[in-house]
Amino acid sequence: MVKMKLKNKVIDSKDFDICRIECDVELSASFITSPISAGFPSPAGDYLEERIDLNKILFKNPLSTFVFRAKGNSMQEAYINTDDLIIVDTSIEPQNGDIAVCAIDDEYTLKRIAKSEGKLYLMPYNKNMKPIEVTTDNRFSIWGVLTYSIHKHNKRL
Repeated sequence: MVKMKLKNKVIDSKDFDICRIECDVELSASFITSPISAGFPSPAGDYLEERIDLNKILFKNPLSTFVFRAKGNSMQEAYINTDDLIIVDTSIEPQNGDIAVCAIDDEYTLKRIAKSEGKLYLMPYNKNMKPIEVTTDNRFSIWGVLTYSIHKHNKRL
């Protein structure tokens, strides 16, 4: 039996809820090592099956990793939608172009970090939204870097 649960909310913002994850045992699943074609179908062939531990893949630094539930549409063009799970590691050094959880003036948001011509911008993945320019007037920090997002495809589940 796998015991995995989200602990109490740590942060509540307009863009996401954040929770700590608790994984008491290995979370394993069958892993088919042959790639599946997402383009033209390939001939059916033999496949190899092995077990993988999703904890080891998704939570490389468990003590500094958090799971969020996304809210809103500012990241929809990055395929991060309301109720998707996003995994953020606070131990990763943020780089230009990373998607990260940022704190700006006491509000948290998930955006892509963009440095350009000596300026810092928080970029949404929604063409209807404007970038946020971070200035010296803002209280700003990068809380953690997005490592994975988990998108639910079948709404019946």
